[in-house]
Amino acid sequence: MNPPDPELLSLNTITVRERWNLREMIEGCARHRIRGISPWRDKLAQMGAKEAARAIRGNGLTVTGLCRGGMFPAADRKGRKAAIDDNLRAIDDAAVLEARCLVLVVGGLPPGSKDLAGAREMVRDGIGGVLDHARSAGVPLAIEPLHPMYCADRACVNTLAQALDLCDELDRSASGAVGVVVDVYHVWWDPLLRTEIERAGDKRLLAFHISDWLVPTADLLTDRGMMGDGVIDLPLIRSWMEQAGYRGFQEVEILSSGNWWRRDPDEVLATCRMRHQSAC
Repeated sequence: MNPPDPELLSLNTITVRERWNLREMIEGCARHRIRGISPWRDKLAQMGAKEAARAIRGNGLTVTGLCRGGMFPAADRKGRKAAIDDNLRAIDDAAVLEARCLVLVVGGLPPGSKDLAGAREMVRDGIGGVLDHARSAGVPLAIEPLHPMYCADRACVNTLAQALDLCDELDRSASGAVGVVVDVYHVWWDPLLRTEIERAGDKRLLAFHISDWLVPTADLLTDRGMMGDGVIDLPLIRSWMEQAGYRGFQEVEILSSGNWWRRDPDEVLATCRMRHQSAC
């Protein structure tokens, strides 16, 4: 199998969030010849979307996604409306950045609830409630299924099949207005992964996030591995994505409080670039 195209490497900025602000992240990507970037909204808010867009374009970068929208379920109508309003603002920021998608981490159970089916209905209704605005802004919505261990607190959509079922319901014509994120950390274990990637096809495969699953894992949220340090067959999953028609960026997203977040971000970016070629 051929190595991935080095021009299709992207940095999800959470990978270096502890040491750099967004401007430093943008300049770091340019310095390390990483052509894509996916900002998180907290860092974006500190810099301002318009100023960030100028800096990103000035450094010749592509915004592969904006992280994140979603978090739709809430205990009451007021909370659900607040989530909708927040997602509308996120769509506007994504449009300013000319982002290829807005990543949706859809949310889990409202506090005190055990109604999983109800939470999933709120997710469906929430995405439906912002879809027209996203279409008019030219921002595809990318549903990211998260590993089942996050079902209660972060995302009650946990498989690619569930995410694609939502796409089918909300965008029957497969226009590309709603699609999915394939994040290997969350879906590598799924026995139906290849089938569902094929089902998604090029119209609905909006983003591809890469990292690795460490054994043992010290923390379920912030102990992701650098590509090649764990058990995920990254070249195999990339081959499935490419066979399904995906031609987009491969976006490194590593949450690592005990290792990579502590390192010099220039070292981290250099390692990302090297491992993208040797392990992906």
